[in-house]
Amino acid sequence: MKVFAYLWCDPFLDSPPEGDIWGIPVDRVYQDLGQRQQLQCFLSDCTKDPPDRAIVRHLEEFGDTVEEIHRVVAQLEALGIEIVATEQEYSSERENFRENWVKLLQEIQDCQRSRRLKQGHARNRIKALPPPGKACYGYRRGKDRYIIDRSTAPVVKDFFERYLLYGSLRGAVRYLEKKYGKKISVTTGRRWLVNPVYRGDLAYQNGETIANTHAPILSREEAAQIDRLLRRNSRLPPRTASAPRSLAGLVVCGECQSHTTITRTTARGKQQEYLYVRPINCPRTPKCKGIPYQQVLERAIARICEDLPRAVAQMTQPNVEGIKGSLMAEITQREEILAQIPTLQEQGILDRETAELRCYKLRAELSQLQDRIAQLPPGNLSAIAKAVSLPQFWLDLSESERRFYFREFLRQISIVWTAPNQWELTLVFIF
Repeated sequence: MKVFAYLWCDPFLDSPPEGDIWGIPVDRVYQDLGQRQQLQCFLSDCTKDPPDRAIVRHLEEFGDTVEEIHRVVAQLEALGIEIVATEQEYSSERENFRENWVKLLQEIQDCQRSRRLKQGHARNRIKALPPPGKACYGYRRGKDRYIIDRSTAPVVKDFFERYLLYGSLRGAVRYLEKKYGKKISVTTGRRWLVNPVYRGDLAYQNGETIANTHAPILSREEAAQIDRLLRRNSRLPPRTASAPRSLAGLVVCGECQSHTTITRTTARGKQQEYLYVRPINCPRTPKCKGIPYQQVLERAIARICEDLPRAVAQMTQPNVEGIKGSLMAEITQREEILAQIPTLQEQGILDRETAELRCYKLRAELSQLQDRIAQLPPGNLSAIAKAVSLPQFWLDLSESERRFYFREFLRQISIVWTAPNQWELTLVFIF
């Protein structure tokens, strides 16, 4: 049995399939990407040397309209060729193929309507135009890009600055309501923190991001720090990211392995309060004792000043500058190619659609490379460790500022009991 196969892909929506997708031996495969030049060769060869069967994934690959599809199907059937759509319930050899054809006509019309919408969105995506829908808070829609809204953008900017200062999402949400009367949920606040639009980028439903499409509210350095804070806070128990005490969520009892909470007590008739670090779910009998919070804090500062420089010196750091240089070289290479595309289009080497598609892919690759650079660790970690290893640095900070820096370096603080009333701390750094 002689079998011909025809395959069509929209370059804006589909990727050409790899390998054998037909499941049966095929004598010839005709494949188009965008325009349908090979379809004419397919029909011409079917007329000159008709195969026994012609296979296609979907009948709508034969044309852009129902009339074009019907014309191709009628031409093949007139030649006595069996038509099989492998991903549709259609075969011209079935007894009820006419019923299937009528049913498929409606499906084809629905699919083409959906495809036209997707093609419109894809063309906007290729041109780096904003996706449909309302602009994010802080922006308004311009002719071909988002434009910063001068009345609301300062609110968003202040929200980001508050989060960067204290590392507390709930605290930033409360601050926004108190200062501006702008009520948002914690979930909305988290979406703001990771939304590419505020970083000057556009993210589309296909998962790709195009960088530098409009003016950002958040700089690249601030965005990288926010991503680092979100990753760090995700390791902590719920609600401790916005707790008022700097050690909240970090301290674990080394005896019972229970997380701890910070409790407050007052003496009868006195206003002075006392803070204690106590295990939450201690299974031991008698239960592990609570420890005065100030003692734990002072010892934690002393331990971090002593252990941090040694831990940084012992760690194997990647060659950050080398990695960054390699990524910058790749960025430069793609930017040079991007700059050559208009010339190639003027010379007729690339048509308009191919040039637009190539520009889109290059800009997506540039966005990925820039994200990789932003995620690199700081190259001067030794200098940073030396600066924060001074006790006075920690004592001059407020509790919220101290909380920020503790979580920048520490994963956990473990209380180890060496005697019934004696204990020491063990620090677990994040690197």
